[in-house]
Amino acid sequence: MSDGKVTVERANGVAVVTLRRPAKHNALNEVMWAGLSEATCELGAKLPRAIVITGAGPAFCAGMDLSPDNPQMAGLATAAQTGDPGPMRELLTKLRPAIDAFVALPVPIIAAVNGLAFGGGAELAIRSDLRVVDPDAELCFSEVRLGLIPDMGGCGALPRLVGRAVATELILTARRVKGDEALTLGLANRVSAPGKALQEALELARSIAANGPRAVRAALEVIRRSPYLSEAEALELERDRATTLMATGECIYGVTAVMSHQDPEFPDIDE
Repeated sequence: MSDGKVTVERANGVAVVTLRRPAKHNALNEVMWAGLSEATCELGAKLPRAIVITGAGPAFCAGMDLSPDNPQMAGLATAAQTGDPGPMRELLTKLRPAIDAFVALPVPIIAAVNGLAFGGGAELAIRSDLRVVDPDAELCFSEVRLGLIPDMGGCGALPRLVGRAVATELILTARRVKGDEALTLGLANRVSAPGKALQEALELARSIAANGPRAVRAALEVIRRSPYLSEAEALELERDRATTLMATGECIYGVTAVMSHQDPEFPDIDE
């Protein structure tokens, strides 16, 4: 277990992805990066209706494993001493796609932040679509304390999530933010009861999974893409997805159920 693993469990349309390296606060070494990529491939081959990602033990994810016994760190230390940017560029080119591919899965991703989320772990959390945070969990964009910057998409994602001013403060001070403040700042959607982040994230995921899966995917696509589009382009995308969705006939299940005063039961999407 020292090298860690990433597991996927499914139930009732919801998949739970768990980072399992608790002795190292689920820090990301090469085995963990590979595990996240494998989990992404498995989920992409048969998409659930929603995904929850969390960490085993008392932590969500401590970010990159910076311990001397991590082979990825040895080359970076040498490169830093010699002024060679190549190894860092090579490492990011290799590792960054694992997070990019995971958060690009076309279904809602909810981070159950059950404990500390530092560095790349905090970036994984904010790049998810929603966050349920334990009141004692701590999020910290800790990279500048190491003479680095967030490099797993955090510098771009955080301003879009909380605004430029707040993001600038959090990244440049590297201060720790706990549950209630995370909610106030917009880092969290919900603060759970103590020790219940995963449970409450699952409840949120199930409430999403009960809705039309095509409608959820279409709305999510528009929400994710709109910040990168002009207002006119975003409106056109919304209109296109709305009309395409109507043609699938999924709304028939919802409208019929509402008219019959019943809860709708939407069929799964056949991939």
